Amino acid sequence: MNEMPQLKNYVIKPAPVPTLAVAGSDALFPIHRIYCVGRNFADHAIEMGHDPNKEPPFFFQKNPDTIVPLGQDFPYPAETKDVHHEVELVVALSKGGINIPVESALDHVYGYAVGLDMTRRDLQAEAKKLGRPWETGKAFEASAPCGPLHPVSEVGHPAEGEVWLKINGETRQSGDLNQMIWKVPEMIAYLSRLFELKAGDLIFAGTPAGVGAVVKGDEMVGYIAGVGEIRFRVS
Repeated sequence: MNEMPQLKNYVIKPAPVPTLAVAGSDALFPIHRIYCVGRNFADHAIEMGHDPNKEPPFFFQKNPDTIVPLGQDFPYPAETKDVHHEVELVVALSKGGINIPVESALDHVYGYAVGLDMTRRDLQAEAKKLGRPWETGKAFEASAPCGPLHPVSEVGHPAEGEVWLKINGETRQSGDLNQMIWKVPEMIAYLSRLFELKAGDLIFAGTPAGVGAVVKGDEMVGYIAGVGEIRFRVS
């Protein structure tokens, strides 16, 4: 006779596990952490006032529950007057590790999605000026709208192809995955020297130039060749 599993004696109810949908399935991908790589497209690095040839990759984090799934709006956040869009390839890991070799890094990838790294640019700029962390500008609630995951078995490993974002039908951002300074295997390998990566981790892989502000009522449409299209309304 099987015994019932013993219930944990939590003092408060645990928060639900954040998840992403898997395209074409009712399966869910549980999210462990969200890492974002900064200034990973040369033209965006220049746009933000930096030299892309001198910087190693750097990373910041968003909280897992900042994900906004397709079908919901992006709520305009509080305490800001300058919220920017950044369309990005999202890499989802099926297994982790430490000191992962570049040569085997892609073996750790479950699939890919199209995501948005929404940024309170005014708060980020203030933090930069004062030498403070970026959490208020990057890790606020609902700051990571994201489409469903497309497994590697269906889409392979996208390394080139169009990346764009339109606001109300007007193209704002446009680039190509082959313009990424640090490619996906390199990002995974480098990041695994800084953190122990785990199954369920997401990596937002950087954005092309053209970032800009959104206002309530705007419709954001992002696209990555081979991965698909996402659509979010700013409310």
